[in-house]
Amino acid sequence: MRRLAVAREEWPIRGAFRISRGTKTKAEVLVATVEAGGAAGRGECVPYRRYGETFEKVEEQIAGAKAAIEDGAGREDLLSLLPAGAARNAVDCALWDLESKQAGRPVHELAGLPAPGPVTTAYTITLDDPAKMAEVARAEAHRPLLKLKLGETAGDIERARTVREAAPEATLIVDANEGWKPEQLDELFAAFAELEVRMIEQPLTAGRDEALERVSRAVPICADESCHDSASLAGLKGRYDIVNIKLDKTGGLTEALRLRTAAREAGFQVMVGCMVATSLAMAPALLVAQGADFVDVDGPLMLKRDRVPGLVFDGSTVRSAGRDLWG
Repeated sequence: MRRLAVAREEWPIRGAFRISRGTKTKAEVLVATVEAGGAAGRGECVPYRRYGETFEKVEEQIAGAKAAIEDGAGREDLLSLLPAGAARNAVDCALWDLESKQAGRPVHELAGLPAPGPVTTAYTITLDDPAKMAEVARAEAHRPLLKLKLGETAGDIERARTVREAAPEATLIVDANEGWKPEQLDELFAAFAELEVRMIEQPLTAGRDEALERVSRAVPICADESCHDSASLAGLKGRYDIVNIKLDKTGGLTEALRLRTAAREAGFQVMVGCMVATSLAMAPALLVAQGADFVDVDGPLMLKRDRVPGLVFDGSTVRSAGRDLWG
């Protein structure tokens, strides 16, 4: 007989993490643990208000599926038991981890995947005034990939310009977090192309992004809030070039792997992203990140402390922590 438990945790952030929708000083996560036969599997999620999620709602969703999960429901069953989102992510990853522990085999073998190798992650510079963002960029200029949080249109070009001057050798990608307006796109896209920005993430509000079909995309555009699972792909053609796969959107590793395959087959490039969370949330994402065009799993780098053991960060290179953490 299985036992399922959930627990809320808080992890302090170094300084503050600011995007166009607000500022946070702590990462609030929910950890699901599934125990059976002396083994325990864990999965971590971050409920996200942008998608109508709260801790209470996510806990209620898991509680509603608890009897079926404890009675032996598997990962495929979760696709109908729980909607795509944080609740299913936590349980799906916990079931992968549990199966790994019971079988004595790593998750990548269970999934028919090669062993995950190191990947290079973006390092996020959060939204601030141009001078402060440039100061951070100067300190982090040795990193190969910097991600700028933008979305307050007034000053966004100046923010990117000062960062480019502070980190001339770094590859830059930007995330507007749905903060721009259609009439501003031509000017913004042209400016970011000139600054050699490699990718722009979610410039317009999801569901109101049809203007992307009518503008010249001088820089590849990535769907984040507009892409949740493989069912999202049909509506992205002609608007986006890249999709950002996050396990908290797909509802876990099972659907994330399916989305990666479907996205590639549909001609999209792939980015693997994260919420601000601990290494427990990033470990499953490392499997999806293998071969991705862009990787952003720097959540633990934003924290004052991480889990022990956690992922191994060597500058911007990320390696698995081994199966003591997950999988």
